[in-house]
Amino acid sequence: MQDSLFFPVRPGPPRPSTILTPRVFSLPPGTERYVIEGAGAIVVTLDAGDKLCLRNDEGGQRCEIVVADATGRADPAILGAAASGKADGLMAMLDTADSSLRNVRRGIAARQIDLAKAAALHLFGSTTPAGTEECFRATRDSVAIIAAPGGVMDFERQNTATPITATITRSMLRPHVRFELPDPLADPLADIRIHSATAEAYFVKAGDYIQILDVDGRQCTDFQCFSARKLDKGLQRPLDVTTTRTLMGLAYPMPGLHAKYYDQDMEALVEVVQDTCGRHDAFAMACAAKYYDDIGYPGHVNCTDNFNGALAPFGADPRPGWMAINFFFNTGLDAHGVMYADEPWSRPGDYVLLRALTDLVCVSSACPDDTTAANGWNPTDIHVRTYSGKETFKRAIAIRATPDSEPKMTKETGFHASFAKHTGNFVEYNGYWLASSFAQTGAIDEYWACREKAVIMDLSPLRKFEITGPDAEALCQYVFTRDVRKLSEGGVVYTAMCYPHGGMIDDGTLFRLGRDNFRWIGGNDYGGTWIREQAESLGLKVLVRSSTDQLHNVAVQGPESRDLLRKIIWTAPHRPTFDQLEWFRFTPARLHTHDGVPLVVSRTGYTGELGYEVMCHPRDCATVFDAIWTAGKDHGLKPFGLEALDMVRIEAGRIFAGYDFSDQTDPFEAGIGFTGPLKSKADEFIGRAALIRRKEHPARKLVGLDIDSNVDVGHGDRVYLGRAQVGEVTSAMRSPLLGKTIALARVDVTHAEIGTALELGKLDGYQKRLPAQIVPFAHYDPKKERPRA
Repeated sequence: MQDSLFFPVRPGPPRPSTILTPRVFSLPPGTERYVIEGAGAIVVTLDAGDKLCLRNDEGGQRCEIVVADATGRADPAILGAAASGKADGLMAMLDTADSSLRNVRRGIAARQIDLAKAAALHLFGSTTPAGTEECFRATRDSVAIIAAPGGVMDFERQNTATPITATITRSMLRPHVRFELPDPLADPLADIRIHSATAEAYFVKAGDYIQILDVDGRQCTDFQCFSARKLDKGLQRPLDVTTTRTLMGLAYPMPGLHAKYYDQDMEALVEVVQDTCGRHDAFAMACAAKYYDDIGYPGHVNCTDNFNGALAPFGADPRPGWMAINFFFNTGLDAHGVMYADEPWSRPGDYVLLRALTDLVCVSSACPDDTTAANGWNPTDIHVRTYSGKETFKRAIAIRATPDSEPKMTKETGFHASFAKHTGNFVEYNGYWLASSFAQTGAIDEYWACREKAVIMDLSPLRKFEITGPDAEALCQYVFTRDVRKLSEGGVVYTAMCYPHGGMIDDGTLFRLGRDNFRWIGGNDYGGTWIREQAESLGLKVLVRSSTDQLHNVAVQGPESRDLLRKIIWTAPHRPTFDQLEWFRFTPARLHTHDGVPLVVSRTGYTGELGYEVMCHPRDCATVFDAIWTAGKDHGLKPFGLEALDMVRIEAGRIFAGYDFSDQTDPFEAGIGFTGPLKSKADEFIGRAALIRRKEHPARKLVGLDIDSNVDVGHGDRVYLGRAQVGEVTSAMRSPLLGKTIALARVDVTHAEIGTALELGKLDGYQKRLPAQIVPFAHYDPKKERPRA
């Protein structure tokens, strides 16, 4: 009896661990999911008995389906349905030069389907609620072309194009196949299956591409390569990850400027072009016999022995352990320098696309480790495809809005080509390539141009969502902290959006286009998902649809921005003139004249200066940029990159997601307490109760710091009072205007008074300290007189 108090008996057998994973891993066998982006299409094969379900993800999106038999004859009866009309929307999209529809065009041509004569099924309409689904069953083998038609959005009608999700449930399961391989990126030169616990060597010509795919997800693969030219001379110089890390300055290269892997001679061997996973290892060696021997698994199959066997025919000597790029291997170094590993981040079909920079002998493995979580405790296959160097693949990294989302590859904005004339220094930002700085100026010159003249910057990655319907105002009043009922048509309000516990989801601007029409512009895709989820949970009659790729925008900022834009902006007689546009107001407009390119112009910005944002459809971006650039010649206009933007926004006290706020930060702690009018806004909104409590009992405050040192200070540096840490730096920069290093920091309210002397800890926090003092927030124009001017 006494023992049971200390060692309680648990009845029954042990229960399995509860692990929540993304939906792709929990789909029933034989189930496939495809997302058709707005203004996009896919081609899929259907077998007799397969079930096809189509879901209107965001609502209000039309769908067209052309289903054809083996002869290419379209017949809607294959899906048990009658024709609704022609595939006009699909044909209109295919008539454009959109390269994303390349595979669709190829699939239609290969099956000799004549769309002009094809009958189509038309599903959904402009008022279809989000989540509406229709299902069909194929009566015989066929091919289906599924389209989410869309054209150029009318900025006032807000008729954007949004995704359709297709789910196929196969009637017959293929034995030993858990997930189907995704379609090739182009016609492959080679298809190489690397079965679990094996390795294969292969030759790749200079310029050709190598796609390494994780077939079932959670599987790592070691990759190694040699210059074939050196190998023929008896010089065995494999890819060297230590040399690579030194030259690239990264733990492992990624698509972009720092994308190459080198050998010990510092010769570049391969370049990373695309990556849908984003988590790899370039520290550990490929698993070897000694590793398994030492942990109690003598004789275990290993990647090193598999490499030795595969490379022997190419003249490579065997080794006891191979240095390698361990793609999809999830490792890291903790604060104590200890290396750790966990399950890979890779999903089924994730891949890395490399380009050979010289003739290569390559080897890839499907790692056999079943003793740890390195392969999700279940080693599976890897697949390799090679493609001709004549193909064109753009640099890209995949991002996902939620764990269940399909990956979206990095895009070029509509303004990319215009900015690329001035720099090649682009970095991945939130799913797009944005300029970091410009070759002929540099961040300091760009900074001064913003403070004294005028600059132009690409802000197209900002996420836009059209919120429309009779309950649009009620929804906005509930999900945003500001009092939306007071927002007039043509008005813009800066607001926060919070979780119930008061932590911030995002900050951004809300535009009111009409009584029941709003546009939310924020920093991430999840903001739109969250708003839509709230609307669905409340049963509100409102659509929340993404328009990010229908509205690309540049910021034109600086003291001369008004004089510059006045030359090229035309507004209708019933709209405000450009000079009548006040701070936080917007108007539909045209470029030059009444029949010019349609625009939306707002007097908003993120620099702390007088400024505007100009929005247009991507097809018009080059025309808009050229007009602004030409008009700006008399105003010292310069292109403006992310490095300079960070400088001006820190001086002006503008906060940035992931640095100055997170879901653990409420608006008061983020320095934007004015976005939470708890007394004047009578209506309930998400997070209100938590914000009342947190305002009454504050714990931390965002403050400005002056730092008496020229030593670099960065995000995450700790703030001390004596021995105790009392806060952390959120953002910092060396101010050209103020002539000193300044920072934004979140500190304990006990020590947040202006004038308080603190210290910043460098190194381990104690061996090196920098004197700092709390100063009024913000450092530059705290009354915001310049943007109001």
